[in-house]
Amino acid sequence: MARTEHVEIEGVPLVATLLPGSGIGLLSLHGSNEGGTAELAELVARRCGATSLVFTQPGVRRPVHIPSPRMAADHCALLRAFLDRVCLTVSLHGHMRPWATHTLFLGGGNREAALVLAEELRALTPRFRTVTDLTAIPPALRGLHPRNPVNLTRLGGVQVELPLLARTTGAADTPPRPVADALAAGVARLAQRWPTPTQEPR
Repeated sequence: MARTEHVEIEGVPLVATLLPGSGIGLLSLHGSNEGGTAELAELVARRCGATSLVFTQPGVRRPVHIPSPRMAADHCALLRAFLDRVCLTVSLHGHMRPWATHTLFLGGGNREAALVLAEELRALTPRFRTVTDLTAIPPALRGLHPRNPVNLTRLGGVQVELPLLARTTGAADTPPRPVADALAAGVARLAQRWPTPTQEPR
């Protein structure tokens, strides 16, 4: 059953929603800023039996974007529960690089997991291109900061930067089905590669 928490980070009120599942976690830190990432995280988690944690700013016309490393607030109980429960994280973000409208960038500290996930995401070719080479990923999208929540679980994780076309359908924040299918297949592969016991949140 999903749990919610109202939390304030740097003066910004947010709602965190945790759906407990397996030791693989889907994370959306900017669900209200980066359309489709919250919906995609929850959809894939439910399909795979994974854990998801989503942060949103409901009812806010202009959501504030807090950089990922500063989202690791020690006072957020559901983030602590997520980090206790999950061993490997897939963190979903949205980018708006005008020269990369069909490119998915896979950053994060666990490079082996990024390559495993990329194998399934390449099912989206030729519409979308998947990049795992860190030198080809813009520095701001690499997700390598040690305080970025994607890197705080025991095995670290993969930061997936999705262009608008890969996370929304038309004017809605409904993720395209092929992207959801490929990401779910990738998460399932990660669960097979790193079968880890789930810890209950403290």
